Amino acid sequence: MTSSQQPPTLKHVLVCGGAGFIGSSFARNFLAWHPESRVTVVDKLTYAGNTANLSPVWSDGRFEFQRADICDYDRMALLVAPADAVVNFAAESHVDRSIVDPDVFVRTNVNGVNTLLRAAKDAWGTGEMATRRFLQVSTDEVYGHVGEGATDENAPLKPRNPYSASKAGAELLAFSYHTNFGLPVLVTRGENTIGPYQYPEKATPLFITNAMEDKPLPIYGQGEAIRHYVYVDDHAAAIDLVLRKGTPGEAYNIGNDEEVNTVELARTILGLLGKPDSLMRFVPDRPGHDYRYNLDYRKIVELGWVAKHRFAQTIRETVDWYREHEEWWRAIKAGEYREYYERQYATLER
Repeated sequence: MTSSQQPPTLKHVLVCGGAGFIGSSFARNFLAWHPESRVTVVDKLTYAGNTANLSPVWSDGRFEFQRADICDYDRMALLVAPADAVVNFAAESHVDRSIVDPDVFVRTNVNGVNTLLRAAKDAWGTGEMATRRFLQVSTDEVYGHVGEGATDENAPLKPRNPYSASKAGAELLAFSYHTNFGLPVLVTRGENTIGPYQYPEKATPLFITNAMEDKPLPIYGQGEAIRHYVYVDDHAAAIDLVLRKGTPGEAYNIGNDEEVNTVELARTILGLLGKPDSLMRFVPDRPGHDYRYNLDYRKIVELGWVAKHRFAQTIRETVDWYREHEEWWRAIKAGEYREYYERQYATLER
């Protein structure tokens, strides 16, 4: 990006899906990193959205919360218009749920993103595009299973489940708005992210909270699926960097080099909690399971990103947070989550 293309300081950022896991981390950190800026979070507050995730900044005068659906054009147009940037985290994000009910994923992850893009195009107009930014938060899962090597940003998208297919569709729409309307679109594709405030249906918080309750840890297949775990605040920092210094029309991978399979993840968590390996339970594999992702993330490193956490520190800090915030996750596991868990793992404790 040349100096003439560099956007001014982003004084007002609209964070869609900002009551979720990564979105709330970004909102909290953005306010700390940029004391001259303000943040408006918009969230529908579906099952995984939680205003408690924003409690550290709720009383900050630079913070505002709006409950709304990104599929609602009229609401989004009003919220997008005064913003210098839109960062969209809003998404249905759990692969297992997408296999059960793909429709809701297409509605939010494709139609919702198109609504946001259209609102930005209409509100900002041609003359203001150069000083605005629209960042679509995506996932490494759009590349599909990576048997060997690493995928850079130019690799073909080969999603293999309704969730990742809907995220790939959102990316393609976003880039089409850049090509056809000049919308200053950026896309980030992050690897598996863990840390505080992650909804406990995902593997890491599920394993931690189940182990704390002396309940089985459900492991798909033989536990051979390989992932790379990024700490949520490092992920937020990468998005902040791309938002400010990335080149519109381009994608940026966010990852690391530490490969960890599901059994290793479970054993590490059990060890940190002083629980026996006998709590591990192998369950039937997920359909179309991607056994390995691996990102070539040199592009974002060249932009200036450096992850502050290695896996050992990431998992230790994550476990410690769930130990210290039982009231947060116990309230969740007593609600809608319980019905989902019992349906998903019906035979686990028989």
